[in-house]
Amino acid sequence: MGRIFITGSTDGLGRATAESLLDSGHHVVVHARNADRLAAVRDLLDRGATGVVGDLSDLEQTRDVADQVNHDGPLDAVVHNAGVFNGPHILQVNVIAPYVLTALIRRPRRLIYLSSGMHRGGHAALSGIDWGGQGPGVSYSDSKLYVTALAAFVARLWPEVLSNAVDPGWVPTRMGGPGAPDDLRLGHLTQEWLATSEDPEALTSGGYWHHQHRRKAHPAVYDQQLQSELVDSLARATGVRLT
Repeated sequence: MGRIFITGSTDGLGRATAESLLDSGHHVVVHARNADRLAAVRDLLDRGATGVVGDLSDLEQTRDVADQVNHDGPLDAVVHNAGVFNGPHILQVNVIAPYVLTALIRRPRRLIYLSSGMHRGGHAALSGIDWGGQGPGVSYSDSKLYVTALAAFVARLWPEVLSNAVDPGWVPTRMGGPGAPDDLRLGHLTQEWLATSEDPEALTSGGYWHHQHRRKAHPAVYDQQLQSELVDSLARATGVRLT
């Protein structure tokens, strides 16, 4: 049984993933933005999950989340689930936090990054982005394009780690809304499979997945120059280098 960390796991897909993995006997580390939100997963903690707290829109708190996770020992997998759809913190939560946590958490065997089919509407150009979050922001689609490219870069950088991106579909969560047409169970099945399965397909890296099927991502995702420019920009903005 593995030890798996899931960001943004107090509700929606993150919580569903945590519940399912606990049901399967895995040790799960859940994450909440603050102590009040952690209370929302008291039932999971009572079942043996470990909790960490930190606001991923804040760089120092994101660093602290990595420290909390590392303190309790190595991980088998990280599911970068946390995300916001709108507001001023899209870049920080959807892109910067996964980058920083990837760089600072002791390297696991598997990494899963939550993407979206909306990444195909993202803009690949990196010029003009205020990585400090004080200027004009990026769209949700942009952020999901960048985090999908990050997953592809990590797959190249760390060939011994299985790094993949997942489109969970448009599912009925707080973000997706009650009218979302996709299946909630299918929305977290692929993350669990990539995090734990010994199936040959799940033991591949550099993929973009939807409902356990490998799909083609936006062509920019596979542009190695864009990947490198993205990671260099993130390193300069955060002072954290992915090596």
